[in-house]
Amino acid sequence: MTVGIRLALVLHNHQPVGNFDGVFEAAYQDSYAPFLDVLDEFPEVAISLHTSGSLLEWIVDAHPEYIDRLRSLIERGQIEIVGGPFYEPILAGIPRRDRIGQITAYGKYLDGLFGGPVRGMWVPERVWEPSFAADVAEAGIEYTVLDDYHFRNAGLREDQLHGYYLCEDEGQLLKIFPGSERLRYTIPFQEPQATIDYLRSIAEKAPGTIVTFGDDGEKFGTWPGTKKHVYEEAWLRRFLRTLCDNRDWLQVVTLANAVDNVSPLGTCYLPDCSYREMTEWALPTERQSQYLELTHRLEESPEWRGALDFIKGGFWRNFRVKYPEANEMYVRMLELSGRLDEMLQADNSPEQLDALHQAKQELYRGQCNCTYWHGAFGGLYLPHLRDAIYRHLIAADTALETAAERTDRWTQIDAADFNLDARKEIRIAGERLVAYLAPSRGGHLYELDIRSTKHNLLATLNRRPEPYHQKVLEAGQRQRDGEGDDENSVASIHDMVRFKQPDLDKKLTYDNWPRKALVDHFLQPGLSLEAFQAGGGEVGDFVTGVYESRLRRSDEWVEASMTREGRVGPYKQLCVEKAVRLDSGRGSHLKITYQLSNLPANVPLHFGVEFNFAGMAANNDDRYYYDADGRQLGRLEAVQSLEATTRIGLVDEWLGVDVAVESSQPAGFWTFPIQTISQSEGGFELVHQSCVVMPHWEFMAPADGKWSVVLNLAVDTSAAQARQLLEPATVV
Repeated sequence: MTVGIRLALVLHNHQPVGNFDGVFEAAYQDSYAPFLDVLDEFPEVAISLHTSGSLLEWIVDAHPEYIDRLRSLIERGQIEIVGGPFYEPILAGIPRRDRIGQITAYGKYLDGLFGGPVRGMWVPERVWEPSFAADVAEAGIEYTVLDDYHFRNAGLREDQLHGYYLCEDEGQLLKIFPGSERLRYTIPFQEPQATIDYLRSIAEKAPGTIVTFGDDGEKFGTWPGTKKHVYEEAWLRRFLRTLCDNRDWLQVVTLANAVDNVSPLGTCYLPDCSYREMTEWALPTERQSQYLELTHRLEESPEWRGALDFIKGGFWRNFRVKYPEANEMYVRMLELSGRLDEMLQADNSPEQLDALHQAKQELYRGQCNCTYWHGAFGGLYLPHLRDAIYRHLIAADTALETAAERTDRWTQIDAADFNLDARKEIRIAGERLVAYLAPSRGGHLYELDIRSTKHNLLATLNRRPEPYHQKVLEAGQRQRDGEGDDENSVASIHDMVRFKQPDLDKKLTYDNWPRKALVDHFLQPGLSLEAFQAGGGEVGDFVTGVYESRLRRSDEWVEASMTREGRVGPYKQLCVEKAVRLDSGRGSHLKITYQLSNLPANVPLHFGVEFNFAGMAANNDDRYYYDADGRQLGRLEAVQSLEATTRIGLVDEWLGVDVAVESSQPAGFWTFPIQTISQSEGGFELVHQSCVVMPHWEFMAPADGKWSVVLNLAVDTSAAQARQLLEPATVV
């Protein structure tokens, strides 16, 4: 055959910042290492390889032999190293200065590691906006890969997607390859011949062109069922051999080779887009369900394929609307990036510059994309990944305070629109804790950072409807009917329905308010814990109501006072004032004073203050509650209704964190876990998100209409600090 085309294979290997070491190791053994083993047998096959910085740093430490193997394959021209932003942030989720900074920093790192400049890059999750072309080009990148879906959204036809295009912004040019969605579903899920047949059909119609495949390397061994399929059943070896057997008309090339030997097809301006599935996930839940129902109903229509090019889902940035918890991380990151940029503009001593460099590294790590959204992978729903983001953001914050040369004991209070909702929030900070309050949303305490352990106790996640919950309900019914899914099938992640725990369909429930701290509840007298767990019993309008706020300062303490007049049942103009104080002499304690006034005299009232504590695992014996006498009360997953007492504590021995809630008036305490049912690459799973701890008081309103209580939130990290002293010093 005289016709021929080029096939550019681009692999993207990534593990998120904060993933478990065992997950890194399993992915290395199941995907990254065996892929090179097989590739080494076929020197005629060249690929472009991207490895995220978070993964590559781990590999450098854990498996330096892999780096040596890469160098040898690079030297013989079989692998081209592709760069990108260092810690795999979504470009739409970070400021422009950090886009350029991350891409440039990773290019320098790769150059130092492999001894050559990086020309191309991987765009994380292929989330694209038109202005990125100039940012990427300014960072020194010549070309990248997106999806053919991006180009279809720009109006191109299928027969115009074989090659690459120029894209321009502010006079800067970038070359962009359209990655084939068809190949993402044939490789490795269909027999190699399916890919060959598709490529041959293109070669016959458009000889001399380029077809690009770009997708996750984890689908070659790490995704469920693929290790057996790809390696034990030799799919990859058969695939590469088939490519070689067809080299009379099919040449497998790197992106660099394609750019150097083939001219661009022209210029194309791409719209805001990502891969097709991502645009679906970004839709609001109700609209996503409608979208999926519509597409499934119409996909058998003969006109469907033609119509699909004109159908588009949502916009990636709206994940921050869909999931307020993602926005909380985003605005925290944005605040730190702005403070860092401002401090870098000043004259700094060498010691300050060292601290600012550390802050930048921690900031970049805290921008890793995986927990800022949710789709077929756990992402935002995985507490250990959210904890990792906050760990690096808190470390960046502390490094900035070091650069600012703070004294040993200090407190600060500020009001600003920290969460970008056009209303002011309050930040209380000291050398041990950082707290954020939202007066316009119930006066909630929505972030509480422990500097010593770099842990946000309020990195919570609400239970909310997801479109895939319908699959959970249907699968649960099939299991009860004695039907099951084929565990041995090899399917795309997007098509799997597997339960990682039994009876998940029976555990679906949703939250009616944010699961944060200082959530003020007026409840029906005599309300049971079970009814409250189910979201019932509320008779007031304080849970998410707007509070007015005042800031107070002295040399020894700072305080935020928040006041609201509201309704409880038929009674109006009840007043709740709560004050949150941080004392420089007690930097690990928050003193919280509640004063209730204008209460209806001689009327029974039931008042509670909800706390949620996140990041503390629930199903191990070294994570437990304890009472005022120090006696253990059960694991942190325990559902408890405790008699009146003045103190309850939570301990996570692994974290080395002890958190206690103390009350000046004896209170009943309710505890129960918040657990979500979410989708991940391994199937559907139950995930512990936070522990609810709620002191509550039932009393008859006094004749003067006033009632008060003082709560003390105490954080003890001495166990973690003692453990750190025993660990060997790290040499940098």
